[in-house]
Amino acid sequence: MINRVVLVGRLTKDPDLRYTPSGAAVARFTLAVNRTFSNAQGEKEADFINCTVWRKQAENTANFLKKGSLAGVEGRIQTGSYEGQDGKRVYTTEVVADSVQFLEPRSAGAGSDRPQGQQPSSYQQNQPTSQQNNHTRVDQDPFSSGSGPIEVSDDDLPF
Repeated sequence: MINRVVLVGRLTKDPDLRYTPSGAAVARFTLAVNRTFSNAQGEKEADFINCTVWRKQAENTANFLKKGSLAGVEGRIQTGSYEGQDGKRVYTTEVVADSVQFLEPRSAGAGSDRPQGQQPSSYQQNQPTSQQNNHTRVDQDPFSSGSGPIEVSDDDLPF
């Protein structure tokens, strides 16, 4: 069986970060995902999908995303139910995220007074990437040399 979901949308409000009694971080948010077709009136509609993310990803999501942020979510659908106050069964569906991708740079006003896209003065073109973190910092664009096209041989392609 396969239960995989990939979504791209915007947060409808700031993520809600909480901690379990054992100290595990959990963040909940709703993602507005546009439909690819229009309704009978020619208007675009969106689905509002509840998402949950755990541990360090939850803390990162709460720290770096806010209402309106564009995010990519990869995870699985999880269903559940509980008894409502009126005694009737309430059914729930959510996406439990394995990965939340931040698809926009942080706004220039978020802790930075330099214009977006401008490199910090300490930026060096050939700065090595940290092997311990296995990621590229946002302010280190490996393609920023702008010296022309990037040469790629057919042997380098994965397909």
